[in-house]
Amino acid sequence: MNLFMKNATSAQVLPLLCKAAKQVCLSACLSLLLSPVSLAATYSVASAASLKQQLLDAIAGDTIVLSAGEYSGHFEIHQAITLTGEKGAIIDAEGRGSAITIFSSDVTISNLQIQHWGGDLYELDSGILLQDKANRVRIESSQFKGDGFGIYSENASHITVANNIISGNPALYKLDRGDGVYLKGVDAPVVHGNQISHVRDGVYLETSTNSLVFDNRFHSAQYGIHYMYTKHDEAYGNRVDSVDGGYAIMSSESVNLHQNQASNTIDFGVLLNISNHCIVSNNRLSQAHNPQGTAELGNEGKGIFIYGARDNEVSHNLFSTSDIGIYMAMGGEKNKVYGNQFVNNKTQVKYVGDSLLEWSHQGRGNYWSGHMGWDSNHDGIADKAYRPNDHLDKLFWLYPEARFLMNSPVVALLRWVQGQFEFGPATGIVDSFPLLGMSNVDRGPF
Repeated sequence: MNLFMKNATSAQVLPLLCKAAKQVCLSACLSLLLSPVSLAATYSVASAASLKQQLLDAIAGDTIVLSAGEYSGHFEIHQAITLTGEKGAIIDAEGRGSAITIFSSDVTISNLQIQHWGGDLYELDSGILLQDKANRVRIESSQFKGDGFGIYSENASHITVANNIISGNPALYKLDRGDGVYLKGVDAPVVHGNQISHVRDGVYLETSTNSLVFDNRFHSAQYGIHYMYTKHDEAYGNRVDSVDGGYAIMSSESVNLHQNQASNTIDFGVLLNISNHCIVSNNRLSQAHNPQGTAELGNEGKGIFIYGARDNEVSHNLFSTSDIGIYMAMGGEKNKVYGNQFVNNKTQVKYVGDSLLEWSHQGRGNYWSGHMGWDSNHDGIADKAYRPNDHLDKLFWLYPEARFLMNSPVVALLRWVQGQFEFGPATGIVDSFPLLGMSNVDRGPF
């Protein structure tokens, strides 16, 4: 404190303090007014040329509103802006390249109709293409129709895709189409409320983590949701219809698939392929049927196909009216299977292996339609264990032309004899606590 301030009276000091305070406030206000956020504004555009110019001039925080009409060409976003449209705003990529390419994080796109992007999958032609590290992008309430990927993102985080309609080209072979939503190396993406059809896979996730996919509808695709090399994912409330496979979990870990539906599939409702520590629970998987499937080729429709997958839990699902309820092969032994309903499948279980597997947990097994067991104490559990497949079943798998004998008196006698005397080491599936009646199954919240 200088000498003047020491000797000054309060009447002299007060004006000086007020002046200093005014200068500080003025400086703060100028800084705020000149900051990019304060300068952000909303702009309306009505032509492709004005849209491109506005995207070049945009600063972080801007909102660009497209008036109704068609905007032909390819557009790039380099700032954290919102791009939205009035009803009838259409972006048309004219059959090549990507319609919109995003280079910035914190972008929101909504209420647009995006169409006619290219079909070159090697060039990543997409309705919306996110470049590497474009994080926290939100794409919502828009319609997509084109040949390549609907939405493509790689090496990013916290991408949200919500309430969109994404349609591919039904004239293309499935594997020549792009995926509806393609996410590679993306952490914590959220995909919900979308309707996706006529694509390769509805949602494809590769080397991604912590994804959440819920309340989507998929049809006319290869797979509904396809996990590849992913970890710690969750999917619920999704519905899949008229696809090759419902939910494919391949070389992944800790996927929680619950309360989903799949019907009218060709290959499977759920595939667990070389995946570990996954939970498949409270799903409804029905009508998996391959018209060209044969027992010799092993390509019948399967409610669930477990192939080389271990340490997973399959519980409280409904597997019904499929060629095979559950198919297990190639070292898929160490899994918990309990509380499920196997109803009216042509073959309830097909197990290709040499182990004896117990499919019950803590005194409760599964419900098997067609199994007539005794319940002397009326606890809803059969008095004796149930073997849903045995040596005779394996014989019929090897020689399917003999299936017409399955319900004959001779086979019934052989099964009875087999039950009294074990021929060779016991192999196959045993349910020590089979449930009698579907009402005895502990249903989850689905």
